[in-house]
Amino acid sequence: MNRFTGKVAVVTGAAQGIGAATAVQLAAEGAAVAALDRNAPDKTVEQIIAAGATARSYVCDVTDRASVQSVFDQVATDLGQPHILINNAGITRDDMFFRLSEDDWNAVLSVNLTGAYHCAQVAQKFMVAQRYGKIVSLSSRSALGNRGQANYAAAKAGIQGLTATLAIELGPYNINVNAVAPGYIATAMTAATANRVGLTAEEHQQTVAERTPLGRVGQPEEVAAVIAFLASDEASYVSGQTLYVNGGAR
Repeated sequence: MNRFTGKVAVVTGAAQGIGAATAVQLAAEGAAVAALDRNAPDKTVEQIIAAGATARSYVCDVTDRASVQSVFDQVATDLGQPHILINNAGITRDDMFFRLSEDDWNAVLSVNLTGAYHCAQVAQKFMVAQRYGKIVSLSSRSALGNRGQANYAAAKAGIQGLTATLAIELGPYNINVNAVAPGYIATAMTAATANRVGLTAEEHQQTVAERTPLGRVGQPEEVAAVIAFLASDEASYVSGQTLYVNGGAR
């Protein structure tokens, strides 16, 4: 498929995990990808270029509005004005609520929610001008509540509210805004969660798999496929939605 030929896609948090898989997926389908991360996502870009597609690497701190504006302006110069934004940058700072520090609260809200606000507000200027845009943000099953993740749950629930509101405000400009809420996906982030509770990544995945209807955990590429659908014109009448990708878990 070449669903994104002629499109420029910006993917935040593109150095690893779901972000890297999404950048690779969009590039494989024809997009020119701007891969953003606080640490240069060079390996992701090298993989894309080796496959014969187009990508550039950018260092960006999504919590810093000036950094976001500067990078988006550079992307517009290097690759063209962005048509697609994937708000994937995220961190965890897990702890039980009674111990949760204000620094850890602020850090998670700043990256996961305020970062999406910064990127979407900058991106929408380009999208409104061209009367076309797709914004897909990463929420999480944790938005429904998860022990030891009050900060992360609050941020990811906020993504769902932000998504619904932006769909209303930006819809008249032919901009679709949606969110994807993964369940347990085998990434470095979930491996860190396993370590927090005293398990190996494999042990933690097995525990989760046993209570998941499909009997396994998810892979980054499976989330990337859903993101790509929502970023494509095949989903042109889908907006304001949060799609859970969690193996049927309840």
